Amino acid sequence: MNKMGKIGIGVVALALIGLGGSGWYHHTHFNQNVSINGVKVGGMTSQQAFDKVSKQQLSSTVKLDGRVVYHGRGGKANFTNADQSKFTRALKDQATILPSHSVKNLEVEPANADANRVHDMHAALQSYLKRQNQSRKAPVDAYAEYSKGQVKVIPAKKGNQYDLTKMSAQLRDQQYRPSINLHRQYLQPLAANSATVKNEKSKLTKLANRHVTYQVEGKKYRLATDDVISSARYDHGHYRFNTQAVDSHIKAINAKQATLGRDFDFTTHAGKKIHVQGKSYGWKISDAKAGQTLAQALADKQSQVDAKSDIYGKGYYTKGLGYGVTKNDGIGNTYAEVSLADQHAWFYRNGKLLCDFDVVTGKESSNNGTPKGLWYIMYQQSPSTLKGTGEDGKAYSSPVQYWSPFTQDGCGFHDASWRSNWSKSAYLDDGSLGCVNMHSADAGQAYKALSPHEPVVIY
Repeated sequence: MNKMGKIGIGVVALALIGLGGSGWYHHTHFNQNVSINGVKVGGMTSQQAFDKVSKQQLSSTVKLDGRVVYHGRGGKANFTNADQSKFTRALKDQATILPSHSVKNLEVEPANADANRVHDMHAALQSYLKRQNQSRKAPVDAYAEYSKGQVKVIPAKKGNQYDLTKMSAQLRDQQYRPSINLHRQYLQPLAANSATVKNEKSKLTKLANRHVTYQVEGKKYRLATDDVISSARYDHGHYRFNTQAVDSHIKAINAKQATLGRDFDFTTHAGKKIHVQGKSYGWKISDAKAGQTLAQALADKQSQVDAKSDIYGKGYYTKGLGYGVTKNDGIGNTYAEVSLADQHAWFYRNGKLLCDFDVVTGKESSNNGTPKGLWYIMYQQSPSTLKGTGEDGKAYSSPVQYWSPFTQDGCGFHDASWRSNWSKSAYLDDGSLGCVNMHSADAGQAYKALSPHEPVVIY
């Protein structure tokens, strides 16, 4: 080998030795611009870094862009020998193949950290930010909205409220530093071009040009999207509908078919046709419920829905009664009939007369007459105790064996063992306080013939 060759090999060897020495050094020493808990440790070994950082006094003064928002109790970092391994791991985590001048801060939590100090700082910061936010403007997210067959995206509006989560995270990153200085971070609204808003737009666009059939007893009504939905949004996986558009349609359907509050045509036991004013018995469609039912059906691409789940009633049972009953003008073939003029009651089931009895109804001369109209049996109770205030102003408590009320102010069928006047004219001046009094021997049969929610016709 010539002299020049030997020199070349020597240069390469020296270079490799130099690189090896440099590699060993920067893998056993922190890079130049590295800090731990805000303390510069560039060029130090893990032991040297531990010695320096563990001697630092921690401040509990929290600043927000230089302004003090909390001043609490400071103290030692409370590192122990058990924490030395954390500095060794930190050295490995920041190591690079070649020496780096990148600025980096590493956070190492002391094993014996003062938990009360940390808690107090976080609680104070949260309290301060919440107070500040009360007078600050919240951001408004962008969102998509359906209206009149079109979907528009409403742009976001920025606010100036603090982002408590990000600010708390900032403090968490600095809580073991000798000084703490946070920077303002604001809540950011959802942008119009975000994936969330794009998904909202896609979901709402699908609502257009759809139809649904609304089944109301025996009739069908075909409604388009814009007949039902005034506006709609899609939020967190669910549609939110404004359905005022359907109100006029439901009003028209109720006028044609609903039974709540309307007069009924009724054929008495004697075959006479009369008009009976609807009181508590009957049903009506809720436009609010119907709107949501129909709108959701449109969203789910259902071709038809029934109105049964959208009806309501009044009185003791508010879900509505008689929906789907078309016989006897909506009263059906199971009912109780009471004639005030005849002072008699008839009890029918499925069109068959089960029993009938003489009764004494409410006292007409004192305006306590049994109220006329179409009611329903609210519930049944046997035995029961009737309580109230008599005509003399005194409270009464009367035990009965059978009780079937049909008005919320206390009128119903019951036995009246105390009654001695059972004449056909007793109700005029010696009637009840509004109830239908029955002989003890008859009341049991009537009780069995009746059932909750059954119509009661008083005329």
